[in-house]
Amino acid sequence: LNLTKIDLVKLSQKAENEFVGVKCGIMDQFISVFGKKDSVLKLDCRDLSYEYFPFNFNDVKIVLFDTQVKHSLASSAYNTRREQCESGVKILQKYDNNILSLRDVSLSMIEKYESEFDDEIYKRCNYVIKENLRLLNACQDLKNNDLVSFGKMMFESHEGLKNEYQVSCQELDLLVDLVKDDSSVMGSRMMGGGFGGCTINLIKEEFIDQVSANVRKEYKKRTGIDLKVYVDKIQDGTSEIGE
Repeated sequence: LNLTKIDLVKLSQKAENEFVGVKCGIMDQFISVFGKKDSVLKLDCRDLSYEYFPFNFNDVKIVLFDTQVKHSLASSAYNTRREQCESGVKILQKYDNNILSLRDVSLSMIEKYESEFDDEIYKRCNYVIKENLRLLNACQDLKNNDLVSFGKMMFESHEGLKNEYQVSCQELDLLVDLVKDDSSVMGSRMMGGGFGGCTINLIKEEFIDQVSANVRKEYKKRTGIDLKVYVDKIQDGTSEIGE
């Protein structure tokens, strides 16, 4: 069809937005096509520029804990959160018409005009601004080979998703709580759209079986659900497969 990689990415997003009806961004589609083995990707969703950072630690693995639940709230929550963030942008544009999205807003600015916001919209916007800052700092941590600081920001990110963006759920929060004081777990947070699905964890390889067994046991005890565990590797994105 003579489609470029970026064509595939944009068409995939369009299908989600216009056919499925979810006003999703472009991150999932982008990494599915542009993913690179043993690397993570920083994507600027405004101009689609991107940069790879190495993520290949011999003694630490990416482990997913699957809650085995998916709450119905997830289907409408994404669109609602997006609308709330857009409402916040409109409020701040009254004071600076150069603001196009929350990535143009500093923490000091949103704090200055907090009284203009509904409490819920303020929480959403405040989370997004702080998460952008965490992302930039996390990239620097990877450059410095500092997985300890990187992992701390994963925990902070989950707290924001839980308390400010409010897209987590009891099962996801439980899984993060079960590992947050374990020295063999570098970082943990929910992933995906929320309200179920998986947490993503950075666990020292020699302790994966032990941590997984402990979490499985406690999760079953508290929820009655059998946890699924996946040990992952970062691989290349979509490519043509020969016959």
